[in-house]
Amino acid sequence: MAIEIKAPTFPESVADGTVATWHKQPGDAVKRDELIVDIETDKVVLEVLATADGVLGAIVKGEGDTVLSDEVLGSIVEGGVAAAAPAAAPAAAAPAAAAAADAGEDDPVAAPAARKLAEENGIDLATVAGTGKGGRITKEDVVAAVANKKSAPAPAAKPAAATAAPVVVAAGDRTEKRVPMTRLRAKIAERLVEAQSNMAMLTTFNEVDMTEVMALRSKYKDLFEKTHNGVRLGFMSFFVKAATEALKRFPAVNASIDGNDIVYHGYADVGVAVSSDRGLVVPVLRNAESMSLAEIENGIATFGKKARDGKLAIEEMTGGTFTITNGGTFGSMMSTPIVNPPQAAILGMHNIIQRPMAINGQVVIRPMMYLALSYDHRLIDGKEAVTFLVTIKNLLEDPSRLLLDI
Repeated sequence: MAIEIKAPTFPESVADGTVATWHKQPGDAVKRDELIVDIETDKVVLEVLATADGVLGAIVKGEGDTVLSDEVLGSIVEGGVAAAAPAAAPAAAAPAAAAAADAGEDDPVAAPAARKLAEENGIDLATVAGTGKGGRITKEDVVAAVANKKSAPAPAAKPAAATAAPVVVAAGDRTEKRVPMTRLRAKIAERLVEAQSNMAMLTTFNEVDMTEVMALRSKYKDLFEKTHNGVRLGFMSFFVKAATEALKRFPAVNASIDGNDIVYHGYADVGVAVSSDRGLVVPVLRNAESMSLAEIENGIATFGKKARDGKLAIEEMTGGTFTITNGGTFGSMMSTPIVNPPQAAILGMHNIIQRPMAINGQVVIRPMMYLALSYDHRLIDGKEAVTFLVTIKNLLEDPSRLLLDI
């Protein structure tokens, strides 16, 4: 009995997906709940698991094909028997068995397309670093290995027979690598262009003295981690708390435009930009205005791990009324973040630098950070944007105000 393998049901925010990797080929045995194929959307990579034991039948959608929600990808022949390899000549049987035994559990995990390309180009998969999920070697990894092989200098030649032609390496040989843009990267590019084309976007800047926040964190970080079961106290939770408090005072910054209407949100769903191997993703802390510092830090840590493992769900990256991005983790001193539509604003954090500051007529060294607020001027006036950012600055420079709600 043939059982259809279908693409997952995509939410309304996802129009379609692309078949990224088939982990099985027709004739391969499959077990129930075993990973068969990855579907890449513009948000996450979705895993399709086998629904029964059997053998993989015909593949309807190959790698790189576009698929719609619930579309048939292939089939499983329930209770089938995996196709046996062709019988080998007696003389070759023993070496083949020995080679299989040598491979054992050390055989690198690689996509079928990657294995084929490696064989065609004489690439040893054991020497290729996999960048796929769980260290899986992808086709792009093998393409890079082939390019490196071609660009590497030729090894010193052994004395050859008179009839052998000398190896010639062209001086200044330049290589290029061309790979398709991932759906996530393409979507990021599309949304960035859309934001700059459809918004009256401006950016206002300020600076914040991080002395008090750093002192508070230094004093209580060990007790905080012990009290909250290993959750570490970072800077982001302070910024999220300060932002949600400022959003209460300035509802327009937490609003969005829908046609000719302004939608004011009575909650703060704060997106926190997280870097992953696939690109920048923005999971959302729901109702962040009611979360404690520990809950915020735990949520961010969970999102970070899921992003690294490629386990973020579409629902975790959908929506959001305001976004915070921290370029300071990469050493950025100042930038102009781009608003993520339909949101109206985004806060950019930057690197903390020890700088001389004039405090009460004295020059002192303080840990300073530049803040940037990019906003949609169609919805938010300049005065409102500047005052919103000053509010965040004041709350961070005197964090006790966050506790006293003043």
